Amino acid sequence: MSIDAKHSDLQSLRIDRSARGSDSSEPPAWARRYIVIGIAVVAALSITVLAYRLLAGNAPEVEVVRAAAENSPVGDTVLSATGYIVAHHTINVNSKVTGRLEWIGVEKGDKVKEGQVLVRLEDQEFRAAYEQAKGALDNAQAYLDELQHGSRPEEVQEAQHNLDEARATLVNDKATLDRIKELSAAGVVSHQQFDDATGKFESDQQRVNSLQKAFQLMKIGPRQEEIERARGALLQAQGQLDYAESQLDATVIRAPVTGTILDRTAEKGELITAQFASAAAGGPQGSVVSLADLNDLQVELDIAQADFARLGPKQKGIVTTDTYPDKTYDGEIAQISPEANRQKATVQVKVQVLNPNKYPEIQLRPDMNATVKFLADAPSGKTTQPQGAFVPANALRDRDGKKVVFLAFDGKARLREVRVLSQRSDGFLVDGLVGGENIITTAPQDLKDGESIKIKGQS
Repeated sequence: MSIDAKHSDLQSLRIDRSARGSDSSEPPAWARRYIVIGIAVVAALSITVLAYRLLAGNAPEVEVVRAAAENSPVGDTVLSATGYIVAHHTINVNSKVTGRLEWIGVEKGDKVKEGQVLVRLEDQEFRAAYEQAKGALDNAQAYLDELQHGSRPEEVQEAQHNLDEARATLVNDKATLDRIKELSAAGVVSHQQFDDATGKFESDQQRVNSLQKAFQLMKIGPRQEEIERARGALLQAQGQLDYAESQLDATVIRAPVTGTILDRTAEKGELITAQFASAAAGGPQGSVVSLADLNDLQVELDIAQADFARLGPKQKGIVTTDTYPDKTYDGEIAQISPEANRQKATVQVKVQVLNPNKYPEIQLRPDMNATVKFLADAPSGKTTQPQGAFVPANALRDRDGKKVVFLAFDGKARLREVRVLSQRSDGFLVDGLVGGENIITTAPQDLKDGESIKIKGQS
């Protein structure tokens, strides 16, 4: 093929743009309609978003929580309340005497038996006082025995001999006096010699009379009053010995009951006092350990006065704990306070845990959170049935004498009337909710039903 022929073929393939006319840059009519509609839609959406943002900027911001539904695994529940597990009897073991701690044989959590030695104090001075009192008792006992046994035969014989000797001396002095008297009358001896002989005779006569009385008393024995006085001194010495022995025994501190050591408040070398304790570091301690029987536990509850009428003495209940929510224990009202708490408007109730060792692998401990669901006198059966929903305390409001909560639904606040079933330490169990609702907890006081809201943390 020649070059000219190829050139003519290429020319035939070119597009002729001259036939489109002068307005070839304008789009067709159908394209212009779609463009106008698209612009209108975009403008409408922009206006809507702008209006939403402007309006949403005035909507109050609120905080919400989800209402928790509660079910009862046993018959009818008349009241549910929360409290704390406490030991029925907690004992602070103190010392009866003041002394320095020499040895302590228990740690926190140890199990002890009644009478087990827990602590020993230094006892040197108490032992010395005991030995002194024991010696005084032995001395008083010996003296009483001496009085009760009377005079020994040897002592009576000695008194008889002394009396006989004095009588013999008296007879000799009498003879001497008679001779001097005759000589004095004859003028042989002086009057002074006669007076001396007379005085010696009278003195010996008095000595004979004294020994005669002593001999008679020796044979009779001691007076009964003296024996009674000695017996009283013996009793006094026995009392002093008993006191000293009790002080010595008090240096050994024993467990008063079988239980578990809850706390250890003293260490070796510290001063333990029976009179006063000091909070200062290194000061005397008032107690050594505290213990309780963890097989004797109760749940301490503060029941609102409005709900108190639902309960009665010995009322049964089901006890659960926050630590083991799937474990239940039988309970029974053991104590109701005789007075109400004016500030809290509550009445204290203690529920005895009847089977604290129901689960051997679980140990209930004092101060655990616990919930007690009090049962009606005649349970309808052991079917699981809804008992209401739990809401925080700050979610419940008063409106026209009624208890209400606000629900957050579809961007608005919805008013819902409820009935309080029971009060707990951190909220209320209410009827009127099924659980799962978003409950408004923090919001303006003048929040209205149907008002638009913003949930904190959500865009």
